Amino acid sequence: MKRRERGLSALLAESFLLFALTLAAAAGGVYWLWSSCVDRIYDVTDWDSMTSGKSLPAGQYDALRGLLGGRDAFAVLTPEGEMIWASDDSVGALTAGELSCVGEYDSGSHVEAYPVRGTDGGTQYHVARYAADGSSEEMVLDASYRVVSGGLGDGRTQYTQREYAFLAGILPAKASLQRLSFESGSGEELILLMKTAYPDEQETYRAYQDTLRIWLLLPPLCVLAAVFFIARISRAIRRPLDRLGEAIAARSEGRSVSVGNCSGVRELRRIGRSFDVLSERLEESEKERERLDRARQQMIADISHDLKTPVTVIAGYAGALAAGKIPPEDQARCLDVIRSRSQTLAQLADVFHEYGKVEHPAFVLHPEHIELCEYLREYLAGKYGEIELAGFTLDVRIPEEPICCRIDAFQFSRALDNLITNALRHNRLGTVLFVSVRRAADSAVIAVADNGEGIPKEKARTIFEPFVVGSDARGGGGSGLGLSITRRIVELHGGSIELAAHPALGRGAEFLITLPVSR
Repeated sequence: MKRRERGLSALLAESFLLFALTLAAAAGGVYWLWSSCVDRIYDVTDWDSMTSGKSLPAGQYDALRGLLGGRDAFAVLTPEGEMIWASDDSVGALTAGELSCVGEYDSGSHVEAYPVRGTDGGTQYHVARYAADGSSEEMVLDASYRVVSGGLGDGRTQYTQREYAFLAGILPAKASLQRLSFESGSGEELILLMKTAYPDEQETYRAYQDTLRIWLLLPPLCVLAAVFFIARISRAIRRPLDRLGEAIAARSEGRSVSVGNCSGVRELRRIGRSFDVLSERLEESEKERERLDRARQQMIADISHDLKTPVTVIAGYAGALAAGKIPPEDQARCLDVIRSRSQTLAQLADVFHEYGKVEHPAFVLHPEHIELCEYLREYLAGKYGEIELAGFTLDVRIPEEPICCRIDAFQFSRALDNLITNALRHNRLGTVLFVSVRRAADSAVIAVADNGEGIPKEKARTIFEPFVVGSDARGGGGSGLGLSITRRIVELHGGSIELAAHPALGRGAEFLITLPVSR
């Protein structure tokens, strides 16, 4: 599966977004945990769920324990106040009178009771019960909790201290009681006594302060998230950079190491690919340098060989003449040999000079618009005598249609001279030279061929290299620079030259020069 490429900016943006979401999730989780702890502090029993379910009439009181919140409790009593079942010891049995003083659950009424000073200076207790419909009942109790005036409609004239405490909500301490009549599964009427505890303010404050410690989890979670995303970004960036550094170090030591497809980050992938391309080019350049070194060494050896023979002959004859070892009748022949070898040296020097000149970066042509067909007719007319004198036959095929090219007539003539001179030098008498021109799209193709011995296959690929001759024996004449000079001149004209794989005459050698046609 192809890996998706991401830019460095996209990686950073994605990591930042994920980091922000992670921090938000961590903060949300800590807040949820803190909120749950706070809710447990203020946990209140859902008495509606308890009284409306089927567990209460069925007598499944233990199943109702899970509905209790905080320190709340409940008990099941008979109408006379006898205990049947209690969730804990904080709810005990009550008398029938005490049970009647407990307010009814969900009745909408409430009782207010408080002590007042009586007319005789003693303590009295004022009790008022307010119904949901707005009506109210009031009574006054003396210090012995006897009814002095009024009443709550139950006809009672005396209350006990505990009964008054249940009316006033004093008992139980820090809690409130409510009662609810319900019918059990067997049809027995029972009383559900519900105790709702009031949280102590100091305990609640301390518990609330303890819950704030939960927020101390947030900093280490944020640090862990930061470490994770830093490691994630570092892994995406450091690994390819490490591979690139290793590849650079290996390259400096002369070893070749490929960076390859090392990361999903687009910029680093491009750097890796660029380094691999650069490394490949350096290897190719190194191979080319080694090839050029070998060619330079071969060139020096070839130059030494070409110069050594005539210099040795000249030095030998000149030394013999100077020492008087050559008879007078042979001195003319010796001088002729010295002159011949001197001419050979001069020709080699000219060729070396010409090769160095065309290979120099400062060498430039002076091209002009020339009609190629007419130019070749004039050139071959000038070479006809030399070719015929050498015992060769010239076959020319030039069309009447004009073909215009931009060429430097002088330099291009030298390129053609080298081709024809090579054909005359390396072939036997009677060989046919073939010269033709044809139009091919936007190019002109000049063919210079012969039906002679041809060029060995092992030489064909390097025939245009310096000091390469068609024969392995260098004594056959020629410096091996003519075709190199010809190729350079043709390339400076924007063209190309090649040795045809299948000569038109069936055998021999055929050189094809391609030049761009000018408009």
